[in-house]
Amino acid sequence: MANKYNSGDSRTRSSVSIFIVAGLCCFFYLLGAWQRSGFGKGDSIALEMTKSGADCNILPNLNFETHHAGEAGIIDDSDSKVTVYKPCDPKYTDYTPCQDQGRAMTFPRENMIYRERHCPPEEEKLHCLIPAPKGYVTPFPWPKSRDYVPYANAPYKSLTVEKAIQNWIQYEGNVFRFPGGGTQFPQGADKYIDQLASVIPIANGTVRTALDTGCGVASWGAYLWKRNVIAMSFAPRDSHEAQVQFALERGVPAVIGVLGSVKMPYPSRAFDMAHCSRCLIPWGMNDGLYMKEVDRVLRPGGYWVLSGPPINWKTNFKAWQRPKEELQEEQRQIEDVAKLLCWEKKSEQGEIAVWQKTMDSASCRAKQENSGVTLCKPDYADDVWYQKMEPCITPYDNANSGVAGGYLKPFPERLYAVPPRIASGLVPGVSVEAYQKDNKQWKKHVNAYRKINKIIDSGRYRNIMDMNAGFGGFAAALQSPKLWVMNVVPTIAEKNTLGVIYERGLIGIYHDWCEAFSTYPRTYDLIHAYRVFSLYKDKCDLEDILLEMDRILRPEGAIMLRDEVDVLVKVKKMIGGMRYDFKMMDHEDGPLVPEKILVAVKQYWVGNSTSAQ
Repeated sequence: MANKYNSGDSRTRSSVSIFIVAGLCCFFYLLGAWQRSGFGKGDSIALEMTKSGADCNILPNLNFETHHAGEAGIIDDSDSKVTVYKPCDPKYTDYTPCQDQGRAMTFPRENMIYRERHCPPEEEKLHCLIPAPKGYVTPFPWPKSRDYVPYANAPYKSLTVEKAIQNWIQYEGNVFRFPGGGTQFPQGADKYIDQLASVIPIANGTVRTALDTGCGVASWGAYLWKRNVIAMSFAPRDSHEAQVQFALERGVPAVIGVLGSVKMPYPSRAFDMAHCSRCLIPWGMNDGLYMKEVDRVLRPGGYWVLSGPPINWKTNFKAWQRPKEELQEEQRQIEDVAKLLCWEKKSEQGEIAVWQKTMDSASCRAKQENSGVTLCKPDYADDVWYQKMEPCITPYDNANSGVAGGYLKPFPERLYAVPPRIASGLVPGVSVEAYQKDNKQWKKHVNAYRKINKIIDSGRYRNIMDMNAGFGGFAAALQSPKLWVMNVVPTIAEKNTLGVIYERGLIGIYHDWCEAFSTYPRTYDLIHAYRVFSLYKDKCDLEDILLEMDRILRPEGAIMLRDEVDVLVKVKKMIGGMRYDFKMMDHEDGPLVPEKILVAVKQYWVGNSTSAQ
């Protein structure tokens, strides 16, 4: 009996010992987790996530694929009193808040001021969801989208009539077809680009970024893509309906914009090539003000192409139905300004003229000073948001001409090479090491995104936006011939990095997210936002930013937000009333990191529908 009781006591002591050891293990594990999370943040994060009903896992039930049956995924959200955002009236289906036609007509017409950005005041902002038109379908994948756009997505036939003989666009049944023609290249954009390539080194990666002013439906940019050149195209919202809308439906980078009275929203020394094909811009007026603005954004060694009037006016003045004296004077003004800007004329064949901006900054500066021109203050060359154009010439920066942009590596080498602005210290507070660390970090983030959304690289997403692009690491990690990224650098960002993005061979734009973006509704397939809501938390209403994201996102497009958990919990509640399927998950490094990821997929619905269809 004694042995039996002793045996029982031993078992009891063993159980107690195991319990104590297990308890100690748990205690030290929790202590370690608390320390690693940073002053107990991990515990508060877990509590907040539990309260909000958020799921911190990979998304098993979000459907990223295209579908039109309206099969909703599971919305895992236990929040109560979520504000439900109603659809706007169908008349707003193509609403562009800052380029609204009615508002535009109240502004002066001189210098195209009425075609510039004029955003609605706070009391006029819409707080509803912009509907897609009835019959809307997902655009064709690239490269088919270059040539075909579903009629239902942009049902405007005026260009098929106005530009019929110029081979811009044709209506064929339920689609528009884009033959690749243009006013100045009726034989097709390919042959036109071949002609340019006989003068400009397009084939070897020297020319990567291009600016197309007055782009029409952006066929020039569309056909440059297969030559590994990416063009930022813009045109005003004018009497030719939906030019930029057609461009984006085709999968070509474009924004609504105009050369008017304010500077273009791009950094200095950004583009390898600028282009105007009968864009109707008065280049010689106001002492060449618009040419000086092109010179600001053109890097040393870059090219400017002008085709159409007044080039070769002696042969064409009758066809253009303009007095030859007027055309002669127009070309004289352009030639004089080009010399003042130190642009060398490389070619004039037929109606196409090509100039190259000099890389010899010293001799150019001496020539300009001897001519008595006014030089702009170099410190303000990239201060462009709503800033008036000045009748001055932007000087090369204080570094040598090579660092100023002349000696960039050919693309794609320049994508991960150290950009000259960083190598020369022109971005305050950014070292080469910090830039390389950022690239490594974004490769890691994008790899995590690929596990979350397995169709990122499939061609399903063509038009992608990064709302807070930094050095362009997200776009660089995604780089593919199937897609392009509009890299947005917020005007309130701590560092002005848009010049770095262009030096990498990527494109982008300055923007203030307290206002609407210069594009039509439904023009992006995927929107990425890194800490955008933290950046604007005390600047404007986060609801307005979310509604703008919804306006420019296509039905069944995706949003990927990366931000602090407390911010995303608020955003998650708002997006719960906006016809999305969504989930929140942990940072790829685990649940103890305060930064989280929120992914949302926009449901398919059209005007006058009461629910997803």
